[in-house]
Amino acid sequence: MVYIWNDPSEVPADFGPSVVTFGNFDGVHRGHQQVLSQLTRTARLNGARAVAITFDPHPALIHRPESAPELIMGLPDKLEALGELGLDAILVMKYSLNLASLTPEEFVRQVFVDSLHASHVVIGHDSRFGRGNSGDLETMKELGGKFGFEVQVISEFGSEGYPLHDDGGRDRRCSSTWVREALQEGDVATAAAVLGRPHRMRGEVVHGAARGRALGFPTANLAHEASGFIPADGIYAGWLVDHVGTRWPAAISVGSNPTFDGVSRQVEAHVIDRPQESVEDFDLYGQTVIVEFVQRLRGMVAYRGPEALVEQMRLDVVQAHDLLARR
Repeated sequence: MVYIWNDPSEVPADFGPSVVTFGNFDGVHRGHQQVLSQLTRTARLNGARAVAITFDPHPALIHRPESAPELIMGLPDKLEALGELGLDAILVMKYSLNLASLTPEEFVRQVFVDSLHASHVVIGHDSRFGRGNSGDLETMKELGGKFGFEVQVISEFGSEGYPLHDDGGRDRRCSSTWVREALQEGDVATAAAVLGRPHRMRGEVVHGAARGRALGFPTANLAHEASGFIPADGIYAGWLVDHVGTRWPAAISVGSNPTFDGVSRQVEAHVIDRPQESVEDFDLYGQTVIVEFVQRLRGMVAYRGPEALVEQMRLDVVQAHDLLARR
């Protein structure tokens, strides 16, 4: 069981000792996983609890909302991904100007020391914290000496040994920025390699224009409020996970339906292998589903009429089916 707290005041008074790290963890990519793996190892070796502190909303939404990055995943997916990494607890701190005004020492004392009773703090060499991001690694070491916790430094986690490279073919540091760049290009395969799993979106299935159904390819349309970074327009092979956890192979469309002069972007998934005996009962409306992107098949194209579009959709479904069958 992973404890999830939304404020330091919710941490039991007798909790601890703990090994703590902190960060936004957007995407919970392989670099994050490396940090948290070290965190849990240190906790087990010292008979302590492994705790990750994260923030909601993303600090950039408070300090510079006009240029804040689009989040890779929503909070529920982040908590689920963090919870699968062996943590004992996750503290979700509400990020605000008040929290941002704490000095490095105030932040560490109130959260790490008084609430979590930290015996160790795991930190990246470039981590910043406290008012104006004035705290750094050296600050944390000084505070560790003052408050009696050890500081472990985690080096960058790159792509060495994996087929992950930047455009120059060099190893690149795993980062949320790299994931966003890949998704913006529709390169969901690279995004998945950096994440360590397919990129996903989560949202409620809503009624759309029903064009897919009329063309013989009914789709589950995600509400515009769905969480998760929307990849570049195009057609993808992937999976739809329904509300009971069943994974269905799917051909996924992202775009504005240019053949029909659409204007708003839509994410919709056509389930490929629906149960034939109950096709009409395969109703996902109102359900919260997950859509996972495995590989981009092609870009979005405006076709000359429905007939040409239907023919291409048939080819897309066959290609998606064959690709997913090999996974």
